[in-house]
Amino acid sequence: QVQLVESGGGLVQAGGSLRLSCAVSGRTFNNVMGWFRQAPGKEREFVAGIRSSGGGTQYADDVKGRFTISRDNAKNTVALQMNSLKPEDTAVYYCALDVDNTWMVLTYPSGYDYWGQGTQVTVSS
Repeated sequence: QVQLVESGGGLVQAGGSLRLSCAVSGRTFNNVMGWFRQAPGKEREFVAGIRSSGGGTQYADDVKGRFTISRDNAKNTVALQMNSLKPEDTAVYYCALDVDNTWMVLTYPSGYDYWGQGTQVTVSS
């Protein structure tokens, strides 16, 4: 059974940093991974994605230069380093796994097959 478990969320002041982590179990870790977020009353949106090799990444425009996605294939984990956080970054953050892709990073939720339970990130002004 495939499981994705996020950790690292919390409350931080604007301008601060948080590091989210996602641990994957139950399958080989050779797929595209993504981070999404969902704020209250809004649709789930793409934040960042990374290829299976870790050599290619993609970011949403509003997080470029502030967030960094990385992965450790030896540990089956993917991380999201979030710097210069803003109140508008407040959301539940989810990691996701795309079983069909090792190379193409999809930016829509329906492209991913497995999801974590989410971790809350709250940025105060």
